[in-house]
Amino acid sequence: MPNDEENLLLHLNEAIATTRDKETLFKTVTTKLRLIFPFDLIGINVFDREQKRRRLFMRDYFGGETGAGPELMHHFTQFEPVAGTPTEMLLAEPIFRQIELADLLSQYPNFHGFDKLTEMGICCLTLVPLRLAGHLIGFLMLATRRHPNFSAADQSLLEKIGSLVAIAVANTLAFEDIARREQQRALQLNISNALLSIKQREPLFRAIAEELARVVPFDYFGIRVQRPSRREGFAGFAEFARPDDDPQAPLLALDPKRYQDLEFNLSAMYNQVENLLEQPGLYTGEAFRELARRYPAMRYVYDVHQTRAMLLVPLGQRPGGAAVLVLASDNPQGFNQQDLETVQALVPQISLALENLFAFEQIEELKQQVEQERSYLIDEINTAAVAKAGDLIGPSAALHLVQTRIALVAPTDTTVLVTGETGTGKEMVARALHQQSPRHNRALVKLNCAALPAQLIESELFGHEKGAFTGATERRIGKFELADGGTIFLDEIGELPLDLQAKLLRVLQEKEFERLGGSKVLLTDARVIAATNRVLEDEVRAGRFRADLYYRLNVFPIQMPPLRERPEDIEPLARHFIQRLSQRMARPIRQLRPADLAALQTYAWPGNIRELEHVLEQAVIVSQGPYLEFGGFAAGPLLAVAGSGSAVVAVAAAEPPIKTLREQERDHILAALQRTGGRVSGPQGAAVLLDINAKTLEARMKKLGIRRTVTAEG
Repeated sequence: MPNDEENLLLHLNEAIATTRDKETLFKTVTTKLRLIFPFDLIGINVFDREQKRRRLFMRDYFGGETGAGPELMHHFTQFEPVAGTPTEMLLAEPIFRQIELADLLSQYPNFHGFDKLTEMGICCLTLVPLRLAGHLIGFLMLATRRHPNFSAADQSLLEKIGSLVAIAVANTLAFEDIARREQQRALQLNISNALLSIKQREPLFRAIAEELARVVPFDYFGIRVQRPSRREGFAGFAEFARPDDDPQAPLLALDPKRYQDLEFNLSAMYNQVENLLEQPGLYTGEAFRELARRYPAMRYVYDVHQTRAMLLVPLGQRPGGAAVLVLASDNPQGFNQQDLETVQALVPQISLALENLFAFEQIEELKQQVEQERSYLIDEINTAAVAKAGDLIGPSAALHLVQTRIALVAPTDTTVLVTGETGTGKEMVARALHQQSPRHNRALVKLNCAALPAQLIESELFGHEKGAFTGATERRIGKFELADGGTIFLDEIGELPLDLQAKLLRVLQEKEFERLGGSKVLLTDARVIAATNRVLEDEVRAGRFRADLYYRLNVFPIQMPPLRERPEDIEPLARHFIQRLSQRMARPIRQLRPADLAALQTYAWPGNIRELEHVLEQAVIVSQGPYLEFGGFAAGPLLAVAGSGSAVVAVAAAEPPIKTLREQERDHILAALQRTGGRVSGPQGAAVLLDINAKTLEARMKKLGIRRTVTAEG
């Protein structure tokens, strides 16, 4: 026998040193022990550090019996209070002892932990204390159907075996703790990765719930948020559950309409139980049954949804309100202290997820606010545009015809071509068309085709992708994309390069385009209004403008008459400009002399309404008395004031012989060329002085027979 004992101790010592798996290790212990000691069941109870709680660390039945079943096994393998159980009697005197099960049951009649042992016919328990460095960590229990006769040598051997088992338990607990920490770190990493890759609420919390379900079994997962504005109760932030008939099925998002009865009234509980949601809570078995007895909400989920355990972990005060994570289970012992610790370890990650989602939702709210402000600004801009569209004022028949045509075509989506000399108010027509159309709530986007280099016009019209050309550091939305649902106004359409005319024709015909450097076909629902001071028929004949584009644009032409053809409009226009300019410059509104008005009405106005506005602006600036002063405007022939290069226009107030419009225009261009030394374009050219496009001026000069180099006689 001594050799057998020595071999047993050596074998157990070797197993403890080389085996890391708890089940394998204690299977070895069970097999070897039974070679020497007869028993029907073996178990190891371990205590927490304060010896206030205990749990069944390992249990094995001889002969491969399955034992108490999964529910009882789960019950035994989590920590349970020592108070009120037979264990408190053993702790009072932790020595080797043999106890009759009947004696324990008589002393603790309400303890049901030994019911299974009674069913098995167990009558005697042999208890061996497990000590590590003098500290009691648990008991080794051998249960038998007959009373064993252990000698003093047997007791000594069991105590030696107890010392080895104590080391094995300590090692296994350490390995379990390491494995649990690794598992927690892996779970934290997976959740952190989900935070980086998922931004929407349901997919993010589904990922968290599914990761958590790998280590903590549950039937219900919820994050409840109480916002400051909703003091009546908690609002569901994310809820998932498994179908009742398939516990292995993937988690399903709860339908709020179908699962309204799962809205746990946690706020009511908070009002009745101080700190219930401020501290982590584990409610299983009798503890949850007590909650169900005390609170109607818990009683409802207990009776209707068969909830038997709940785990609550507060997530702290978030910017959007207080939050708590809720796990529920149908198993009375569905959660244990280790589960609670695992969930608590995830609080930083889940809290960060909440903060991110609250931030994303706030950003979305701000985006909606910005969009509303944008719509408001568009309305304001269009309102201002309506005010400026008031520049289309006057009683003349020519202007009345324009207003009639605007009213006819505005409600449609028909493309409109506005023609007329520089300064006649073509942009005012476009604004009036947009404002009177069903698209008035959307943007009116403008682009001057003559204001940009040819290589940039395509990007302005259609946008570009990042890297489409040097300097394209980010994607840019073009005017057609921005004007989707609204109106796009293409001013100076005659200046559009030929290669872009084909792309514009595609947009007009197919309503589709591609960004510069991109391959995705984009659609646009933008109404097109074009304007030009060129004679496009002449441009088509000269090969500078595509005939098919011209016909596509010229669906509904509106010709703006020059100001010289509607002198009756000058007086209301002048009074309108005087009032607006005076208010803008904070000047008193001065009167207009009848002689000055007559001079304004007889002047040819080659710059049209724009020139009239500029003359009146100068008058408002320089006038000091009760009347507007025009700086010699009515004193004599057209002249220039030398000095700084600024000009004051003057016209004869007397009744000279009336010239034809062609002669008047020719004389005006000659005067401008005389002042610029024959220069047509450039900063000091006649085109700038006349406020028209240089190419337009060249075309008019060619038509009027004016050479680029002029003499004093013209």
